[in-house]
Amino acid sequence: MNVHLVQINSVWEDRSANHAKARQLIAGASPQPGSLIILPETFSTGFSMNLAVTAEPANGPTEQFLREMAAQYQSCVIGGVVTSTEDGRGMNQALALSPDGTVLARYTKNYPFSLGGEGQAHIAGTEVSLFEWQGLRIAPLICYDLRFPELARTAVRAGAEVLVFIAAWPVKRINHWITLLQARAIENLAYVVGVNRCGTDPEFTYTGRSLVVDPHGLIIADAAEQERVISARIEPAVLRDWRTQFPALRDAGIPS
Repeated sequence: MNVHLVQINSVWEDRSANHAKARQLIAGASPQPGSLIILPETFSTGFSMNLAVTAEPANGPTEQFLREMAAQYQSCVIGGVVTSTEDGRGMNQALALSPDGTVLARYTKNYPFSLGGEGQAHIAGTEVSLFEWQGLRIAPLICYDLRFPELARTAVRAGAEVLVFIAAWPVKRINHWITLLQARAIENLAYVVGVNRCGTDPEFTYTGRSLVVDPHGLIIADAAEQERVISARIEPAVLRDWRTQFPALRDAGIPS
């Protein structure tokens, strides 16, 4: 399976500008049909807690944009969106859309980033979400979730083979990002894809470092710091052969 990581410098609270920028970046990557295209957490507005700007209804403009990209490139597209709720707050979500427009997964971030005030603005999710694409079982997760290994393990117990973390992870803790992505891959014998934004916003600086990590913990693609799309190939046989050869998941009581 081909994966394309869209490392974008999101314009602060400007949805139309970010959709246009993402559209151009994806076009430049020329994804083949059947690919997995991934955009960061809250890519269309930046990591803002201004719900008057960020929150959208279900099937709002960002979901429509992701649906358009999935249809245009006949690929699965994952991207971040803040969905409005009846109590006036939002849900920080990762949406996965199929080429025919079907919502394959709508995952709500289980661990809002309290240090950034997210706990007041966004309602926490309580479950993982899995979907299948190109014969692989994929679980989307979001940013701060990466610090909680039990959540990734819950996804793997449910059958996940690929863990996708979309993020707005600042430069101050970028070494944690890299190390934890590798740790999640090693301990779960899984491919791990981390898609981070780059650039700046009024609060933080981001240095990207979107990565693809194989089930051995080796980094096989690294976007470095600039705005760009990087691509990699995920091989199901590599993952499944390693899970057969090295029985750590079976020893943890997880069929593999």
